[in-house]
Amino acid sequence: MHYRTLGNSGTVVSTLALGTMTFGAEATEESSHAILDSYFDAGGNFIDTADVYSTGVSEEIIGRWLGRRPDLKDTAVIATKGRFPMGTGPNDVGTSRRRLTRALDDSLRRLGVEQIDLYQLHAWDPITPLEETLRFLDDSVSRGKIAYYGFSNFLGWQLTKAVHLARAHGWTPAVTLQPQYSLLVRDIESEIVPAALDAGIGLLPWSPLGGGWLSGKYKRDQAPKGATRLGENPERGMEAWKARNSNPGTWEVIGAVEDIAAARGVSPSQVALAWLLDRPAVTSVILGARTTEQLADNLAAAGLQLSTEEAGHLTRVSQPRTGVYPYGPMADEQRSRRIEGGR
Repeated sequence: MHYRTLGNSGTVVSTLALGTMTFGAEATEESSHAILDSYFDAGGNFIDTADVYSTGVSEEIIGRWLGRRPDLKDTAVIATKGRFPMGTGPNDVGTSRRRLTRALDDSLRRLGVEQIDLYQLHAWDPITPLEETLRFLDDSVSRGKIAYYGFSNFLGWQLTKAVHLARAHGWTPAVTLQPQYSLLVRDIESEIVPAALDAGIGLLPWSPLGGGWLSGKYKRDQAPKGATRLGENPERGMEAWKARNSNPGTWEVIGAVEDIAAARGVSPSQVALAWLLDRPAVTSVILGARTTEQLADNLAAAGLQLSTEEAGHLTRVSQPRTGVYPYGPMADEQRSRRIEGGR
């Protein structure tokens, strides 16, 4: 396992984080605890959850595991999120001081900790003034309830506004942003990655395997079935599956990943993760696992270093198609230079 600082902070986290959205839903408490044990045995130390994952059950499972493993309570770096509904009332959603005060206290209770290492806004709130939210986060750092804070699913302008607003008021700065990012979803490179680089903010990509597409689960024109999320519930997400399946670019990327995997004698998942780990601004990639076998395969990506030629090939075949102003050839060139380095 390798380690990096958590964004622009001094805290060190493993480059592969453990996402726990499956805990309490697709993974039982027993299997969730086994996944946590395996992850930490492999050298991981960074757990990501959210209050809405299984309506708080994911946090509770992690809390009970921490109680069972006091030897790791100081080792584990815990990240959770608040923003989405946890009730039916009008104030049970959003990032107001009232809502986040309750959400943070509830997460602390479920996790069984006195401080959350990284507290993240799960998404932008168009209703609450950003000043109110950022002041709450700054106060929570001062009170020792959280060590750091970050964002998830923010646009580039939202991230930049939050960074400069906190700076103008002398409030604690954000350290991370959690976006969707993979070889199949690189749209964040147009605005979000440059904004993160400009602010010194670390990226924590979620869905790094494109919802399983980069793992080799799916075959062209073959509807999913069996042990996949779509296969177990054929009605779930089939419109998205059809759109991705009908896109020739999807299969060009998957083909490139599978070719490199076959030549290296590794899994396609490991190749896709290794590419993402080397992208600019990436601090830690969030892995989702329902079994210890899935986790073990994904964790092996930490030891895989792609050659310059392999990484370059994957970058070229997965290049986003942005031909509409202002994201035309000139913008693509400027973006690439900002992300890859150079003037």
